[in-house]
Amino acid sequence: MEYNIPVNGLSSGIHQFDYQIDQRFFSNFEHSPIATAKVKMEMVLEKKPSLYVLQFTFSGTVRTICDRCLVEIDLPIEGEERLLVKVAEETESEDPEVVYLDPEAIRLEVADYIYEFIVLSIPIIKVYDCQEEEEVPCDFDMLDKLVGEPEEETPDPDSSSNPLWEELKKFNSKQ
Repeated sequence: MEYNIPVNGLSSGIHQFDYQIDQRFFSNFEHSPIATAKVKMEMVLEKKPSLYVLQFTFSGTVRTICDRCLVEIDLPIEGEERLLVKVAEETESEDPEVVYLDPEAIRLEVADYIYEFIVLSIPIIKVYDCQEEEEVPCDFDMLDKLVGEPEEETPDPDSSSNPLWEELKKFNSKQ
């Protein structure tokens, strides 16, 4: 698989890997919340003695449902993540940014990390400023329904037309 980095024999220094993440990538993950995407992922790997520093930078779109008008949209996402991979036999770490790799390993699999970074970059509320696009994807009928009927105005507490306010004014003046 193209998301396996051959670390055995990798020279010290900086190495760059570029990936185009799309629906083929997400089809490898059962129950993925993403089916369609176009994401450019750049991974810079810096190899040091017994340590790999991986810097992930990505941007693109994922296909999802707009929370405002319920139309399918290509939601823009972007992010930067860092991962430290220590070459050691111990496997326990309390730091979520540190992963341990066996010294005998010949490959470092990064597909799960790429998947996690992209999925976690999706905002909880899936809306964006789509008005700047050439073709606005909004369902304007749905948006009109959200606006609904205009709300009634709140009565003015200084107005003498509401007897409840008059009673409350009396209560306030007794104190």
